[in-house]
This record gives sequence, C-alpha cells and structure tokens, in this order.
Amino acid sequence: MIDNTTMDSAEIKGGQAVQSGFSGAAIAKWAGIWLGFILISLALPKIFDSRFAMSMFNQMGIAIVFALSFNMLLGQGGLLSFGHAVFYGMGGFGAIHVLCMVNDGELRIYTELLPLAGGIFAAILGFILGFISTRRAAIPFALITMGIGELLLASSLLLPSFFGGEEGIAGDRWTEITLLPFKYGKSIEVYYLILIWMFLSVAAMYLLTKTPLGQMANAVRDNHQRAQFIGYDPHKVRTFQFTLAAFFAGIAGGLFAINYEMVTAENLGMLPSTDILMMTVIGGITYFFGPILGAIFITFLQLVVSNVTHAWMLYFGIMFIIMIMWAPDGLAGLIMRHQPIWRAKRMTKILPSYLAALVPGLVMFAGVIVLVEIMFHISLSIDPESPLSIMGVSFRAQAFMPWAVGILLLGVGGYLFKLAARRVNQAWKTVLAEIKQEGV
Repeated sequence: MIDNTTMDSAEIKGGQAVQSGFSGAAIAKWAGIWLGFILISLALPKIFDSRFAMSMFNQMGIAIVFALSFNMLLGQGGLLSFGHAVFYGMGGFGAIHVLCMVNDGELRIYTELLPLAGGIFAAILGFILGFISTRRAAIPFALITMGIGELLLASSLLLPSFFGGEEGIAGDRWTEITLLPFKYGKSIEVYYLILIWMFLSVAAMYLLTKTPLGQMANAVRDNHQRAQFIGYDPHKVRTFQFTLAAFFAGIAGGLFAINYEMVTAENLGMLPSTDILMMTVIGGITYFFGPILGAIFITFLQLVVSNVTHAWMLYFGIMFIIMIMWAPDGLAGLIMRHQPIWRAKRMTKILPSYLAALVPGLVMFAGVIVLVEIMFHISLSIDPESPLSIMGVSFRAQAFMPWAVGILLLGVGGYLFKLAARRVNQAWKTVLAEIKQEGV
C-alpha cells in the first residue's frame, strides 16, 4: 500500500508502485530503451515499405495510444471499462468535424493538431461522464460504462448531423495548412504523424505514472478507504484519471480520423472496447509496456490471421482464455518473470525444456487448426462439398481421415505437451533453487 511518505519516490510498473530512486544508471537504461524504440520505429518503413505494411504500422501506432489510455483505468486505477471506445470514437468525430471545417475554409488549424482537438473533445466528455460513473467502482462501474457506450451508440442514429448516420462523417486530410512539409496524401507521411503523436502520448502517460495523481490512482485501486484516510478523495482521483484516459483515447481517435479520413458510429461500439480490452490484458496490465506489446501483437494477428481464415475470432478467444488462465500477467509478465534467471545467467538451463515443449505444442495446435477449419468449412462455406486446403494440403472436410488426423494430433500433442510442461516446471524449480542458494 502507498501512503503519503512514499509518494515522491515511488516508481510505477504498470499498475504497481514500488519504492525506487532515479539513479544515473536507471536514467541511462530508460534513455537507451526509448532511443531504441525510436530508431526501430523510424527504420520499419524503410525495411517494410509495402502498402499493407504501412497500413499495419499506422494501425499499430493508433492501437498503442488507445491501449495505454485504457490501462490508465484498468491497470493503474483498477477500473474495468466496457465503454472506453466512446472516447476513442468521440475523439475521432471531434477531429473529423474540425477537419471538415478546415476543408470548407471555416477554420484554419494545422493538420498535425487535429488529434489534440479530438483529445480535448474526448476529455470534456470524459470529465462529465467520469464524474458520474466513478462514484462506483468494480462491477457497477463496468456496467455503467457499458450502458454509456450503448447509449451513445444508439444516439448516433438520432443525431445524424453530428454522427452522419450509418455512413458516418468523411473528410479530406490533404490540406495546405500543415506544420511539417507534408500534404499527408501518402501513407508514409501519415505514419510519421502517428509516430510523433504516439511518442508524445506514450511519454506523457509514462510521466503521469510518476506524478502524485498516478500514484494515488494506484492507492485508490488497492485500498480506497486508506487513501481517503490520508486525505485524498477517491472520487476525485478516479475522475481525474478517467478524464486523462479519455483525453489520450481521444488522441487515438483523432489519429484514426486522419488515417482513414472517416469516422462512423462503429467506433463508439462494444467491438472496439472489447478489442482494446483484449490487447491490454494479453499484453499485461502490470507493467507499463504491456499494453504496447499487446497492441502490436493483436493488431498483427488481426490483419494477418483474418486474411488466412474466417475462424480468426475463435482463435483469438482461445488465446484470450489461455492467457487469463495460465499467464494472467500477460506477455509483459512472461518476459519479466525471466528477468532474475537472465541476470543469473541461467537461461541455458531452461531453454532445453522450452524446446522440448515447443514441438508437442505445435502438434497440438495443428490438431486444433485442422478441427476448427473443418467445422467452419462445413458450417459456413458457400460450397461445403468443395475441397478444403490447409497449408497446401487439400481434402474433403466430410471425409473420415481429416477428422481422425485432427483428433490424433490434438490428443497426442496434448499428452506430450503435458509431459513436457512438467519438465519445464522442474527446470524452473531447479534454477530458482540454485539462484536462491547462491544468492544471485
């Protein structure tokens, strides 16, 4: 638990606060991480310059800002929202309306500042709705946010002048009023704009975790009664945290409006809210960089897997359940769990067990793919009698042999994977015992 004696020196790791100082080594470490992140982002469009790759990178940048804003509620504030896409969508609508006014000559504002307009619009709405919804926490808060999301989604059909009805609102990002020497007609130019706003937003949200507000959001999440006892109003803390989360979600929505030049009522709905929940949880809410990993990973899978199979949402659901049950700290938690072993230089002692589990894991996964694709082909294909092709192998889905192969792969792979998992657990116990014994 955090009290007022540790506020100035607490370091936030996602949703946790731990006592820490700012040594020169720590500053150099974080500077190196940020520099590497920037260099990789600048190099990506030079290496992968296809239209598909640029579109994917743009969506990843937007998703990173959106996921981090959601984690300001879930990870840092302990507030599970099922309507966070409201501010994402309203930020997009605010930005696209400003863009339309620029197109019509009614307003002169730099294209680069449109995401800020979306953020401000979403923050105003976030303060109003947050003041109401944050009076409750846990399940009541989640239900309130879900109700607000559905309410605004339904209102989109009643206010066609603002929401544009089912067609939405479209604008033209190609304007003469720009700060940078870009017209934003090319995807690469939009990518650099998204990149700038992404780094500014990520840096701002990270620094916010160092402020008393960010630390008190952790305290209210852990024990709101103690936070109130030391003189802080939990409702005010949650309201301000909610407003800031809405602001950054609005920036992400503004970037979406620039990238696609269109915003529809679907941006306000439950689907974007569940997508961002999945990204954040799979990435990991405990560490700040968790939602970044989740946004990159899920965006990549959405664009790649959806082009390969119609069952991609089923695979996502299976993966989400697996992460919740066996890796609740997400991808970031899995990485950080290896930190003490890496520091003790014991990774070579657990890698063989990982490799031993990889093969049966792939066999089991192949069995799942075969069975799922067969069922989807029979149920949803226009011509179920047509041959089904998986990894270059064509066969009839109604035949006995494909079902037998799928069940065999799943059964044998699952059994061998269970045995390999025991070996992995034993390797972990041995390595951790060695580290504890040597005091590494």
